[in-house]
Amino acid sequence: MSMPRPLVKLGDVLTRVARGEVVDPSKEYRLLGIRLDGQGPFLREVVMGTQTSATKLFRVAKGDFIYSRLFACRGAFGVIGEELDGCYVSGEFPTFLPVPDKIDVEFLKYWFRLPRVIARVDQDCTGSTPLTRNRFKENFFVALEIPLPSLEEQHRIVERTGQIAVQIHEARILRRQATEEADALPLAELRAIFERETKRHGLARLETLLVAAGYGSSEKCDSERMEGATPVLRIPNVAAERITFSNLKYARLNRYGIERLLLSEGDVLVVRTNGSLSLVGRSAVVPKLTEDFAFASYMIRLQFDHSRIVPAYAQRMLQHLRMAGVLIDFARTTAGQYNVSLGRLRAAEIPVPPLDEQRQIVTELDALQSKVDTLKDVQAETAVEIGAMMPSILNKAFSGSL
Repeated sequence: MSMPRPLVKLGDVLTRVARGEVVDPSKEYRLLGIRLDGQGPFLREVVMGTQTSATKLFRVAKGDFIYSRLFACRGAFGVIGEELDGCYVSGEFPTFLPVPDKIDVEFLKYWFRLPRVIARVDQDCTGSTPLTRNRFKENFFVALEIPLPSLEEQHRIVERTGQIAVQIHEARILRRQATEEADALPLAELRAIFERETKRHGLARLETLLVAAGYGSSEKCDSERMEGATPVLRIPNVAAERITFSNLKYARLNRYGIERLLLSEGDVLVVRTNGSLSLVGRSAVVPKLTEDFAFASYMIRLQFDHSRIVPAYAQRMLQHLRMAGVLIDFARTTAGQYNVSLGRLRAAEIPVPPLDEQRQIVTELDALQSKVDTLKDVQAETAVEIGAMMPSILNKAFSGSL
């Protein structure tokens, strides 16, 4: 059984240091930030003295312990490493030196990753009302009591915890790589299918497969549904390349708008403009609807000749063209938007095999995506388990059982 560790106030083992300098307009300054959840300091930006509104900055040095007053409640604590030696911070980042032979700042860094410690910091940061927050002032910081073993034991805990932290980090990297590889599988298969079918059947312009195409409604939408209002599908409802019905908004449409904008099963909606390149060109097939739906002006509705092409197959081909960069007008507008024009969609070319083959391709792609989704669900569960490992290790380390 481990012996109880003496409680020591941080103010007894740390000394405040402030290496203040008046900002020189002709000098270059490397400015730091501190990541949340104990992830430590990082180089935020490099500026000239003329580019900062601060009149005074504070230089940090290797081995300093530092935290953010504003984000301490979210774990913004850390140690200055060699690569950040000589960088600068504002006065909102209190900095401390360890008292020699008293505390290992790396030990302290891990201590501030304990959920119960951050909960105490959060308590000290709570403002006078539920919606206000106070900065974590130095008087709260130095008053915190830490169970402090011998310096030798601190070094041992740091070494052992660091080794495990590296292993956990590597496990996260492997899991992320596995997720990325899983996501790439359906796209690689789709590319192979596109190339195969092009060799077999050639290419047809999309406009030869359409019976109609047009833009959506620019009517103002509201979150609350008023009498006579129609639900309107917007970019968030298409972003996953399938129609979702969450967070709907509603608009009152006139008779002309109703006739022109109502969706039918098998329509394909394409995101035509957005500031995010990853969203532009995304598409989805409208499923069977239980009531009337319209669509917003940031999208294009394509209505295909079902005697020649299966809408779900057409959507998969559009997905391939989007990933290949064929659909997007890369010249951004003055509003900072990327665009897919109706003209570019009409001119796009896709292979058109027989209908039965199109349906088989969709079935095969759906089956592959289902397997990938199952794999990603397992990986998500693994991510939760990996995320729980570090708090568990830290609890053992600071309870003397590691």
